[in-house]
Amino acid sequence: MELNKIVLIGMPGSGKTTLGRELANRLGFRFYDLDHIIESEAGTRISTIFSEKGEGYFRQIESQILLRSLQKDESFVLSTGGGAPCFNENMDVINKYALSVYLDVPLGQLLLRLTRGQVNKRPLFYGLETGEITLKLKSMYELRHPYYEMAKIKLSGEDISAELVIGEWMGLLKGKSK
Repeated sequence: MELNKIVLIGMPGSGKTTLGRELANRLGFRFYDLDHIIESEAGTRISTIFSEKGEGYFRQIESQILLRSLQKDESFVLSTGGGAPCFNENMDVINKYALSVYLDVPLGQLLLRLTRGQVNKRPLFYGLETGEITLKLKSMYELRHPYYEMAKIKLSGEDISAELVIGEWMGLLKGKSK
């Protein structure tokens, strides 16, 4: 595990991309969003990949691009899609190459964030009503939580900050240097 590579994981709407940008900026690291890398390399949107080739195909290319990204020889913060850690041994790969940070945001807060205009950006929630989103979130959480729990750092709450992540990261760095 390299401590100069930080991978943010968690449910859709947990703030991985927003926090990732801020964290990278404060640490002087590069920031990458796995979904943006996938879209760039595929030349199309993730929603199009889902609708035309299916989730299985998407998860396969997601895993390949994740591994290739983690093998880069540079310091960075990477935000993943919510499902990335849960398929194809990806959580093991993340923990091998990087420091994993689980952003555990309460389901009520996730629902608020997702229903504020973000639903159409997320293929797994597209076209769903609030009640359906709630049920889907609960189901996803139950399935994904065991993978997220494998993270090296777990932060819980509605207001997870870059300072909180940096504090945990610094603690690990100090522990490693002893």
